[in-house]
Amino acid sequence: MTNVLFVCLGNICRSPMAEAVFQNLVNQANLTHQFHIDSVGTARYHRHIASQYGLDHDNFIGANPQPNQAADNWVDFFGQQRLAFQMELARQNGYLPAQRAKLLEKLLVRLNDLLPSQPPASLLHGDLWGGNWLVTEAGEAALIDPAVYYGDRESELAFTELFGGFPSAFYVAYNETWPLDHDYRKRRDLYNLYHLLNHLNLFGESYGGAVDSVLRQYA
Repeated sequence: MTNVLFVCLGNICRSPMAEAVFQNLVNQANLTHQFHIDSVGTARYHRHIASQYGLDHDNFIGANPQPNQAADNWVDFFGQQRLAFQMELARQNGYLPAQRAKLLEKLLVRLNDLLPSQPPASLLHGDLWGGNWLVTEAGEAALIDPAVYYGDRESELAFTELFGGFPSAFYVAYNETWPLDHDYRKRRDLYNLYHLLNHLNLFGESYGGAVDSVLRQYA
């Protein structure tokens, strides 16, 4: 059985063309009956737990810097080194109108009521979307272009759902290995605000509406 972490995404939405191309490659390789979507590996690397959130060095999320100063409290880490940092980038880039800034500031004050303070500090890929996996010559899945740090695994699973989502088998296998908390969906969009802000700073105001929608939901 060939294990492949398969996801069909474009930059903004699902890409049926990419799915068709990949299926054609599977057919040409006579792997049609040997194809298995594997997400167990994701749950297993999430089992690598650190004593603090962050990392021993900063890195990048796309082309933007990503600070990783170690913290004992997840709410403080996510609020300051994820949301507040992207907020300041948006201010510098001219993507922070007064109402957006007001809602972000209000949200930062409310984070303690919305997120757990001490979830397991799981090893995260950090940028787990469909553009960051490849299939090796051996037919195995390989993840590329990480933005690694230790944090709440829910934030990683949330991002897999942002631009169309991974196939349902991914989530079934993941939850069989390490079930998500029943309140995960209440936090999913809030975690994705980090990536939406990052896309706002990378690609411009076309992401502003999505940012504002999440802010209205939580702030």
